[in-house]
Amino acid sequence: MKHTTRGTLLAVLLLALPAVAWRVGQDFSGVELEVTAVAGRVHVLTGKGGNIGLSVGDDGVLMIDDQFGPLAERIEAQLEELAGAQPSYLLNTHWHGDHTGGNEHFGAHAVVVAHHNVRRRLAGDAEMKGRLNEPPVAEPGLPVVTFDEGLSLHFNGEEVRVIHLPHGHTDGDSIVWFTGSKVAHLGDHYFAGGFPFVDLTSGGDVEGFIANLDRIRELLPEEVTLIPGHGPVGGWKAFDEYRAMVKECASRVRAALAEGKSGAAMIEEGLLSDLDARWGQGFMNAAGVTEIFSRSLAK
Repeated sequence: MKHTTRGTLLAVLLLALPAVAWRVGQDFSGVELEVTAVAGRVHVLTGKGGNIGLSVGDDGVLMIDDQFGPLAERIEAQLEELAGAQPSYLLNTHWHGDHTGGNEHFGAHAVVVAHHNVRRRLAGDAEMKGRLNEPPVAEPGLPVVTFDEGLSLHFNGEEVRVIHLPHGHTDGDSIVWFTGSKVAHLGDHYFAGGFPFVDLTSGGDVEGFIANLDRIRELLPEEVTLIPGHGPVGGWKAFDEYRAMVKECASRVRAALAEGKSGAAMIEEGLLSDLDARWGQGFMNAAGVTEIFSRSLAK
């Protein structure tokens, strides 16, 4: 039990690293950036941190998320090579630093758009309890257009719908649907090929997360390409397998809670350990998922 508990604690502590790593001197020099065409006007830029979505066309560049701050100038160079321009709009799918670390850099010239809770958390709003211990983002990096439920931008010949998903991964998540290109960026509601991360300290909720996955499946058409927050671009088959896994994890944890088991006991008995080989090779492992799901579902 001692080794399991220590390993679980380490896994939970590591959850905070992606959002704060660039503030503690992590070396990004070896990160390789790659831009790949997805469909229509949409491209994806991968590197370190969340996947960046890009719309490139006659109206210019629209960017979804911007990874870590130290990568901003290199990402800027990639955009110059791809489009000969910098983004005029920057959409944040949520507030975590591996998706917003470049906000201050790109926000100096782009209109930053996000759910109002993203602005509040980035600004260091004292009422947003449980915020990770990061200094507030400076004014150029804060969203200047915010919304409650969603909005549409008409850009590069198509409607780009930004849709809020409440209390799932965090309390400020949105997905972005390029209706003409038939591409959707799902932010961190989708960790393709890996376990999910539900940030309970930022308004996340497991039941809400599952409800949001169902809403995504109902909302988007069958002919759509999905950009996850992390992992490879794909279609519904991989998403449906991921959604089924999330529901299986929740079902097992609910049953264990009904039997009076604690999260620590679930981890000790390896409640989700059989799923680790396929789903636990990325950001989260079975122990970390069990700990988060048990805390959220116990409420």
